[in-house]
Amino acid sequence: MTTTYAPAPARPARAASPHRAARGRASRRRKLVWIAEHAVAVGLACAFIGPIVFIFLTSVMTDGQSLTTNLWPHHWQWSNYRTVFSTAPVGTWLANTVLYAVAATAATLLSSVPIAYALARLRFRGRNAAFLCVITMMMLPPQVLVIPMYLMWARMHLTGTIWPLVLPSLFGDAFSVFLLRQFLLTVPEDYLNAARIDGCGELRVLTRVVLPMMRPALVAVGLFSFFNAWNDYYGPLIYTGETPAHWTLAVGLATFKTSHAVQWNLTMAATLIAMAPVIIVFFFAQKAFIEGVTLTGVKG
Repeated sequence: MTTTYAPAPARPARAASPHRAARGRASRRRKLVWIAEHAVAVGLACAFIGPIVFIFLTSVMTDGQSLTTNLWPHHWQWSNYRTVFSTAPVGTWLANTVLYAVAATAATLLSSVPIAYALARLRFRGRNAAFLCVITMMMLPPQVLVIPMYLMWARMHLTGTIWPLVLPSLFGDAFSVFLLRQFLLTVPEDYLNAARIDGCGELRVLTRVVLPMMRPALVAVGLFSFFNAWNDYYGPLIYTGETPAHWTLAVGLATFKTSHAVQWNLTMAATLIAMAPVIIVFFFAQKAFIEGVTLTGVKG
C-alpha cells in the first residue's frame, strides 16, 4: 500500500515594502551618480595628462621616428636631453627664468600685502576709490602701456635686461591685491582689535597677527605670480629680445623650435625641460594653493 502526499499549498508572495523599494532606488541612483562623476573625472584627467605623456614619449624618440605616426618609441633616446643643453644655452635661459620668476614673486608679495591690508582694514577717505582703481587696473589690457613703458625704461637704459620685468612688481599687482584683500576681509576684526589694545601699531598687527594667518592666501598669490612670470613670453620678448644672454625659457624655446623645426624630439625635450619646474612646484604646493584659492573666493 503506497502513501500519497498532497503538495503543500504555495505561500503567497510577500509584497515588497515601499520604504525598502525606495531605499533600493536611492542606492542605485547614488551608484550611477558615483560612476558618472568618476567617469567624467577620469576623462578630464586623461585629457590633461595626454598631451604631457605625448610630449614625453616624443622627446625620447629618434629623429626619424618623431616624424612618424608611432606613439611608442622603438629606442629610448635619453641623450636628446643632453643634446638640448649642448646645442642651445638652455641653462642660461633656465637661470634667467628662475631669477625673473622668483624676484617678481617676492616683489609682488612684498608690495601687495600692505596695499591689501590698507584697503581691507584701515579706514581712510578715498578707500573705495582706491579699490575701484585696483579693479580698473585688472581690466586694463597690458598692451595699452607697452609703448610708454618701453620708452620710460629705454630712457633709464634698462632695456635689454630683466629689470623692466621685475621692478614694476615692487609697486603691487592689481590681481594679487584683490585676492589678498578678499582674504583679509574674512579675518575676524576681534584679533586685530585685541592686538591694538595690547599696544601694537598697525605695522606690528600686520606682521605679528595678520601675516601668520595669511599663509594659504600668500601661497596662492605667490604661485599665481610665479606661474605668470615663468610662462611670460610677451614681456621678455619686448625688453630682452635683442639680448640673447638675458632670454628666458619662453623666448629661448620659441627660437629653439624655429632652428630645430624638423627635430620634434629635441623640441619636445626642450619643452618638457621648460614645463618640469612648474609641475614640480605645483605638485608640492597644491594643497596650500587649493586652500588659498578657496579662502580667497576664486574658483575655476
